[in-house]
Amino acid sequence: MAKGILGTKVGMTQIFNDAGKLVPVTVVKCEPNVVLQKKTNETDGYEAVQLGYKDKRESLANKPERGHVAKSNTNPKRYIREIIGKELGNFEVGQEIGVNIFESGEIVDVTGTSKGKGFQGNIKRHNQSRGPMTHGSHYHRGPGSMGPIDPMHVRKGKNLPGHMGAERVTIQNLEIVTVDEEKNLLLIKGNVPGPRRGLLFIKNGIKQGDIEVLNPEQYIKQEEPETQEQPETQEKPEAQEETIKEES
Repeated sequence: MAKGILGTKVGMTQIFNDAGKLVPVTVVKCEPNVVLQKKTNETDGYEAVQLGYKDKRESLANKPERGHVAKSNTNPKRYIREIIGKELGNFEVGQEIGVNIFESGEIVDVTGTSKGKGFQGNIKRHNQSRGPMTHGSHYHRGPGSMGPIDPMHVRKGKNLPGHMGAERVTIQNLEIVTVDEEKNLLLIKGNVPGPRRGLLFIKNGIKQGDIEVLNPEQYIKQEEPETQEQPETQEKPEAQEETIKEES
């Protein structure tokens, strides 16, 4: 059902596309995610892949966390999330998933935690209008009537002041403009939720339909064998003089 990766929001910038138009993009740093666990229908009742993102110090991890990541031969991770579906089922524990699972022009959904704004009033939180500021109205930025005569209590769902922001938000149908494999960057058109250095979850667009199961051989970078450089043989100056005499 999905393929995805965890990343960190770096900030926004702008680039020019092939048509010469200015495109605002959000830069997302996606260091390789490590597969920590695979869940199957036989053992867990559903299919999913557990990903770990961003290393943390050994001293900050307890013994169960260190034992969990030891199976994948990696360091303790700061963020651990699951991707439900069988699309990443071919990846084995310990393998890394990078930004190359996405392509330029692909449509994705981005999930993050919105910026927290603390306690706010109705005008900012619910976009309500204020009362007249003159002629002694005595009603300016208040929430309005609490309980009319009929129910004699505040109805459920009334827009009131309260805590604003710091919620899980998903923005759908965003386009990936550029995929930079060397720097592990994704350039996504438009804005994404959350502050800078905030955690983001990028997955393929759910409204774009199903995708095929990924083949790890196409996305895992294989280490090239080191070739020993043979020293070049230099001709002796005497041999070079003999060849010149023979030609003459």
